[in-house]
Amino acid sequence: MQHKDAIIIKKIMKEIKIAMDLLGDASLESFKDNEMQKRAICMTVVNIGELVKGLEMDTRAEYKNIPWKAMAGFRDVTAHRYQTLNMEDVYMTVVEEFPSILNDMLQIDLEED
Repeated sequence: MQHKDAIIIKKIMKEIKIAMDLLGDASLESFKDNEMQKRAICMTVVNIGELVKGLEMDTRAEYKNIPWKAMAGFRDVTAHRYQTLNMEDVYMTVVEEFPSILNDMLQIDLEED
């Protein structure tokens, strides 16, 4: 793996952990009522998508089990349609998808070529 991609993947994993930590054990209702928490997590989603877009296509193709395209696309929706963004989707992504994605990413061999 290229040095740049190894760094990017480490940063993505850090951002996923940040989003999960920011959410903590908040319920959906408390999340929807917490403007600072929503904005912080949405900014983290944007960061993740931007990082994904910086990965080489070869790296993305090698790890097809990780939803790279969806992560980048969710960034676009979050950044460009924030006012109409369904916060339940954001919440469910952090609660249900991020742990699995993080686990899959932890399996990636980050040794550089």
